Amino acid sequence: MIEIFILSLVQGITEFLPISSSSHLILISEKLNFKNQTLSIDVSLHIGSFLAVVFYFRKDVLNFFENRILFFKILISSLPVMIVGYFLVESNTIEQIRNIEVIAWTTTLFGILLYISDKFKIKKNIKNNLDYRSIFFIGLLQILSLVPGVSRSGISITAARLLQFKRVDSARISFLLSIPILGAISIFGFKNLLTSEDTQFTQLNLFSIAISFFFSLFTIKFFLKYINKFSLNIFVYYRILLGLVLLAFTYL
Repeated sequence: MIEIFILSLVQGITEFLPISSSSHLILISEKLNFKNQTLSIDVSLHIGSFLAVVFYFRKDVLNFFENRILFFKILISSLPVMIVGYFLVESNTIEQIRNIEVIAWTTTLFGILLYISDKFKIKKNIKNNLDYRSIFFIGLLQILSLVPGVSRSGISITAARLLQFKRVDSARISFLLSIPILGAISIFGFKNLLTSEDTQFTQLNLFSIAISFFFSLFTIKFFLKYINKFSLNIFVYYRILLGLVLLAFTYL
């Protein structure tokens, strides 16, 4: 139960911050020798985050016809990462790069890129400036998030800031992009779950969904309020510090 709580807590907090949820889950599971990160638990963690972001943006989702052009842009720009991700998972390529050395480098380098992007001028917002070219550029860069340590939210916020979108709008774009992606991960995970030996869906799964949902929702609210007042520097410093520590463990 404690392991499930920690994994759900980490998923909920890191999924929507620009620090990479996959890398933190990998590091914690390896260093603490967790045994409970099964396929069904992994699916549950993502379902919790998916439900949280849908709940937070429920007004936008419910007003689908009013926002249909925005959601069409979101869906189209999410296709590249979903297609590439599917083939990488099916070919087992993802598993080959899920290691601490890769995480160390990507955490550091993409932390620096996040810092650079956050120094760009703030000119644009979603309502007036999110055209197809901009959203597709952000969507393409999300492919990089398939590498552990890059961070989907991190690279999408970085891309939006490079295009000079406001910090809050960059985060909102990132969160909206997570809806079809987390939904696809959940559906694909269920598909694999049905064909695997790990077919049990118990109270632990419901517990992990609930905890992941709660902390995901809390993080979304906190992050949007935070970057409305402050820069992204604290996340940059955290990434670089973590990356350097991991590099030291890897090479020293």
